[in-house]
Amino acid sequence: MCNVHSLPATEVDSGAFEARLINALNESGLMLLTAIGHRTGLFETLAGRPPLTSQQLADAAGLDERYVREWLGGMVVGGVIDTDPSAGTYQLPDAHADLLTDRGPANLAIYAQFISLLGNVEDDVVRCFREGGGVPYSRYPRFQEVMASDSGQTVLPALFDAILPLAPSLIERLEAGIRVLDCACGRGRALLAMARRFPASRFTGYDLSEQAIAWARDQARAAGLDNLAFEVRDLSDFDVTATPGAFDLVTTFDGIHDQARPRRLLKGIHRSLAPDGVYLVQDIHASSHHHLDRDHPLGTMLYAVSVSHCMTVSLAQGGEGLGTMWGRERALAYLEEAGFRDIRVHQLEHDIQNDYFVCRP
Repeated sequence: MCNVHSLPATEVDSGAFEARLINALNESGLMLLTAIGHRTGLFETLAGRPPLTSQQLADAAGLDERYVREWLGGMVVGGVIDTDPSAGTYQLPDAHADLLTDRGPANLAIYAQFISLLGNVEDDVVRCFREGGGVPYSRYPRFQEVMASDSGQTVLPALFDAILPLAPSLIERLEAGIRVLDCACGRGRALLAMARRFPASRFTGYDLSEQAIAWARDQARAAGLDNLAFEVRDLSDFDVTATPGAFDLVTTFDGIHDQARPRRLLKGIHRSLAPDGVYLVQDIHASSHHHLDRDHPLGTMLYAVSVSHCMTVSLAQGGEGLGTMWGRERALAYLEEAGFRDIRVHQLEHDIQNDYFVCRP
């Protein structure tokens, strides 16, 4: 048997790298299957149930058995689902169900959708590598939906107990009644939650996506929230169109780095704040230097998101193309350039993906 330590370093490195790539191919396939399991409801159907045959599972989920059976094969090989070959049954362990359904604190199957979602625009991105330019928002019909699910796990569960309290006395001010703006609000789930919790305050959401704003308006109308308004708005000129001193609190949740002109938006946010106002920012936790992101637990994935969405949608608008991984150093520089002088940076235990900045004029 060959002793690996006797091989030249290049051969050892090559072998290890080959093994890593093969593992990455398997894990990528697992993520595609995981996204399918999430979207078809297979994980939810399996969770907490006794062992089922492929036919029983297909019937319970209302799906085609042949597809379900092949999917189960991938889940068994991937170590996600257990099987009893003698009985021909399959079972999702409770510990796995807690991470793949809404039963646990975080449904990680939601994030698997990014792989297939971004892979769908690969041809467009390759064209941009050769010709420049970007891929427009219209090529991502489900992105707002997936981001809303992401926000539902990172922002909403911690909004009242951890995020808003980062700014001293902010909860009390919201209870008394202040004016709040969320820029790049998407489907507005944070605003919907705050409008319910703080009826004395007035809330406004701006976003470029007509589909996202339509969804948010429907939700606000159904909930009878008359202290909440949404507006389709291009924020690339917000530095000159923002009404001075119009808001006491402005928020952005992962909303700066894919803007066409992030500097202008930040200057507009500063302009729109009252003298005692607060700007609360959630954005990606990263460094502005590639070599310092090597140990980032989600670094490679977030660069993939940047190339295939955040950077390119900005470039499609003739924008800066800041990218997902713009980093804390650049974020601080942009905030200071916008006029903010009191900037505090926080990280929350539940959220390894984001930094939280509390900024005052």
